[in-house]
Amino acid sequence: MLPPSWQDALGKELEKPYFTRLESFVEQERADGPVYPPDEEVFAALDATPYDRVKVLVLGQDPYHGAGQGHGLCFSVRPGVRVPPSLRNIFKELRDDLGHPVPDNGYLMPWAEQGVLLLNAVLTVREGEANSHKGRGWEEFTDAVIRAVAQRSDPAVFVLWGAYARKKLPLIDTDRHVVVQGAHPSPLSAKKFFGSRPFSQIDAAVAAQGHTPVDWRIPDLAAGDG
Repeated sequence: MLPPSWQDALGKELEKPYFTRLESFVEQERADGPVYPPDEEVFAALDATPYDRVKVLVLGQDPYHGAGQGHGLCFSVRPGVRVPPSLRNIFKELRDDLGHPVPDNGYLMPWAEQGVLLLNAVLTVREGEANSHKGRGWEEFTDAVIRAVAQRSDPAVFVLWGAYARKKLPLIDTDRHVVVQGAHPSPLSAKKFFGSRPFSQIDAAVAAQGHTPVDWRIPDLAAGDG
């Protein structure tokens, strides 16, 4: 299940009792009804962004719980799926911050392929029930992911939007890594998120760390769309 590039950093987590219990819980949940994302996409974020290529880690909370939405990358939805409110607000801030046009889709794989690890704190969810898999063990696993990135010799940028994400700050050595904090982009806190210019901050930090800046533009998917 675990992508090869993460095996050395995280392999031992899969052998711990909490993860065995977690696997059993998720398996039973899938037997009882729809769980998202599909089994083969639970580790999609780790698959898309190899361990040694992480430049930026963006922490989300919970997968989208609607059919066809979540595919294992935080904030991202599959091509053809309506862009959710939080991601719409991220795109608006990206436009205002860097001048990039708002795309016609919410598929963030181009970011992941450039070294942006789009990690949710909880990696599965029951259909229609936000936070239904919270407190079952995923947080322990994803804390290990954060620690693994923070323990590398190569520095990274950690993006913590909202109070929930900011609780992970103690896992990060802020002397070696840069942390970009701010309000969550959800409609509930968007007024504080707008104008925070996180993408400019991330770009400056990535460049200072000697890495190639991220091209944040998401290509339009609609035919003939300019």
